[in-house]
Amino acid sequence: MRGEAKRDMEGVPIACDPAALTAEQRERKRSLQRLLGANLRELRELENGYAFRHSPNEIVLLALAEFVALERLCCPFFDFGIEVGRSGGPVWFRMTGEEQAKIVLEAELGISA
Repeated sequence: MRGEAKRDMEGVPIACDPAALTAEQRERKRSLQRLLGANLRELRELENGYAFRHSPNEIVLLALAEFVALERLCCPFFDFGIEVGRSGGPVWFRMTGEEQAKIVLEAELGISA
């Protein structure tokens, strides 16, 4: 099954398509990015992307889920992961991908490598 998923992702272009979002969705995504940026506690560079530590606040968790729902429309080449620690532990959000996905992520989020 894992091999099938990998084959399905082959050929997905590493390019964002802002036209995949409505004007309202683009504005909402920007708003979510501001909220998540303000809540960022730690940033870790990964081999194929980045991990972002956030507070375990319910608003942040909902914002992460909504951000993923929008981001995957315009950038289908990213893989997303949200890990919630037990007992109010940290929340880690990962954005990763193959090939040049990390470079696109750095440009989109204004991360200097």
